[in-house]
Amino acid sequence: MLHEFIDWILVTVNGWGYAGIFILMALESTVLPVPSELVLIPAGYLAYQGKMGLLPILLASTVGSLAGAFVNYGFALLVGRPFLERYGKYFFVRPALLHKTDVFFTRHGAVSTFTGRLIPGIRHLISLPAGLCRMKIPIFAFYTSLGAGIWSAILIALGYFIGGNEELLEENLHLVTLAVLVFVGLTLTGYYFWQRRQTD
Repeated sequence: MLHEFIDWILVTVNGWGYAGIFILMALESTVLPVPSELVLIPAGYLAYQGKMGLLPILLASTVGSLAGAFVNYGFALLVGRPFLERYGKYFFVRPALLHKTDVFFTRHGAVSTFTGRLIPGIRHLISLPAGLCRMKIPIFAFYTSLGAGIWSAILIALGYFIGGNEELLEENLHLVTLAVLVFVGLTLTGYYFWQRRQTD
């Protein structure tokens, strides 16, 4: 069953091409639950096979993520906090998670649009408080692109370097995802201690 699922993902990503990666990553950056791991790791594997290019995959993913982030940014800018708090649950934005994202954004400021992109559960919502706070668009675009680019590069690289062993990819996709989360955790820990040194 897992083998068939992996094959289906590979065929789907390959069939949709770079436009599909752009669309799926744009959706992943909005409030829709589209796991980026299921898009970019297979795309990296297809790059290993020579069926796609690494740089176009990274570009499509990063630009798609930025486009989706701007959808959230614009949505929050237009509807405001009262609407999100009252009706957000109908758009997969639970009040508790929105509050958690607000706190994270308030604590870390503009750079949270970068670090937030590396945290599962927050990464697709971090654009909402940015819109609510009317963050300057060039700053928002820079930090969002940086965070989305790094996240995408990690997943693509995993798919590419594990591509020499298809069975390993099929049997250990969950471990690959865990490895990504560990890397992100280490990155955020380093950022935390760096920030503490800046405030001391």
